[in-house]
Amino acid sequence: MPDASRTISFQGRPGAYSDLACRNAYPGWTTLPCDTFELAMQAVRSGAAELAMMPIENSLAGRVPDMHHLLPESGLFVIGEAFQRVEHCLLGLKGATIEGLKRAHSHPVALGQVRTILRDLNLTPIVELDTAGSAELVAQWGNPEDCAIASSLAGELFGLDILRHNVEDAAHNTTRFYVLSRTPRASRPDEAGLMTTFVFRVRNVPAALYKALGGFATNGINMTKLESYMVGGQFSATQFLCDVEGHPEQPALRRALEELTFFSRETRILGVYPTAQFRKDQDTAD
Repeated sequence: MPDASRTISFQGRPGAYSDLACRNAYPGWTTLPCDTFELAMQAVRSGAAELAMMPIENSLAGRVPDMHHLLPESGLFVIGEAFQRVEHCLLGLKGATIEGLKRAHSHPVALGQVRTILRDLNLTPIVELDTAGSAELVAQWGNPEDCAIASSLAGELFGLDILRHNVEDAAHNTTRFYVLSRTPRASRPDEAGLMTTFVFRVRNVPAALYKALGGFATNGINMTKLESYMVGGQFSATQFLCDVEGHPEQPALRRALEELTFFSRETRILGVYPTAQFRKDQDTAD
């Protein structure tokens, strides 16, 4: 039996990009594939897994809608972030040739990210449920005319050849993940390089959002993410998911959060955690 204390759950099939993100962020851990985001979170709540790797946004496709609704009600805490570069591979049966390919199978988002090679090779795109699942199907069918657009890990797991690396149209295609845990990460206000994730709902009054966010500007807080979505099916009930740099007990962020409470109906901190090295490297490059 795998050690639950070194198991991390994710949504998808083995070989999915979430699986790859788990292996890169937590080498040596057991990865636990789950059919849905809810089941991946439930694996942590039940103790079957210590952590969950949940995608929150992609540099091309934008936010992952389900996560904004599920995360605040999950009972879990954000204890880290991870970034996974999406490097699509053209996967075929062993011995298959690019010239013999006719159909490319993958998730619809992935197919939309490889339009150039589909056009250049005159491949018919076929929509499947996910990238890793398409690799599994191609391996099962055994037809050299079929290929999958998926990760190199999926090719390795399902015994497919990589006919071409990095077939994505955009080199910056990257997915950001939250790492979730049953307990919050212990952090100190004087710890450098921290991120705070929280949700809040604004009051239904004129300029409420403008007033709610004013404290972050006046206190010099860098806000890296702000996403809005409806709650309870009401157009007047809007919730926001927000990431800001700093610790809630640092004076500047504490003042900003205190000001936020005057104009919001609810403010709830979901986690305080270190920023990923990817973010630091990107800031240095800029």
